[in-house]
Amino acid sequence: MRAGKLQARIQIERLELLVNDNGTARQRWLPILTTRAEVKEASTDEFLLNQIVGDKNRAVFLIRWPVQTITTADRLTYAGRAWNIVGLQEIGRRRGLEIRCEAVG
Repeated sequence: MRAGKLQARIQIERLELLVNDNGTARQRWLPILTTRAEVKEASTDEFLLNQIVGDKNRAVFLIRWPVQTITTADRLTYAGRAWNIVGLQEIGRRRGLEIRCEAVG
């Protein structure tokens, strides 16, 4: 993974339950990791199989192997937009992580 390709700044967020002094609980997305990523376009095979030509609601982000554990329950924010994580795949032997996402809303 080349550092020059990691040009996008992303943030991984986790949904946490916060309780204030009065005992009122609310859920909130809290950042757990901010890092650089490479945004990849879907391959031709994916376009043909999923018929998503021109679809801006799916993206693949490549990052260096994170210290924090990331799951599909987390979400990713990029360029002011929230993305649900739908798949994770290790690149090499903990060299990097491929994060497949779908845009929220």
